[in-house]
Amino acid sequence: MPKFENHRPVKHSAADMYALVADIETYPQFLPLCDGLTIRSRRERDGKELLVADMSVGYKAIRETFTTQVLLNPAEQVIDVKYVEGPFKYLDNKWGFEDTPTGCIVHFYIDYEFKSRILGAVMGSMFDRAFRMFAEAFEARADKIYAKSGA
Repeated sequence: MPKFENHRPVKHSAADMYALVADIETYPQFLPLCDGLTIRSRRERDGKELLVADMSVGYKAIRETFTTQVLLNPAEQVIDVKYVEGPFKYLDNKWGFEDTPTGCIVHFYIDYEFKSRILGAVMGSMFDRAFRMFAEAFEARADKIYAKSGA
């Protein structure tokens, strides 16, 4: 039942950070442990977009793939991720973005549990470290992307 929550101030706008996190196809380029990401389906309705995606993660010799539903809500600048199938008993992940005078605050929350106690013991502490590095990885990506565009 590991949980991790972070509220990180960054120097980029909420809209820019939302766009960066919503661009899930690019995760393998910069996100710790993410070896691959495939979009299975994409549907739009009422200004929201629902994706079903497979993410492959790896650490040393261990590789796992899991499927999630990703609900992108640009009007509210919220991203909700729900677990579909894979090595977890459950996984709940939420992102929120709140503008501030100097940029925004990125709200990140994840709650998960592995189905297998053995896998949880092997991957658990590594996942915890990775989730703690996610905010830094997204901020570094934003610095790189938005510095190029002049934003």
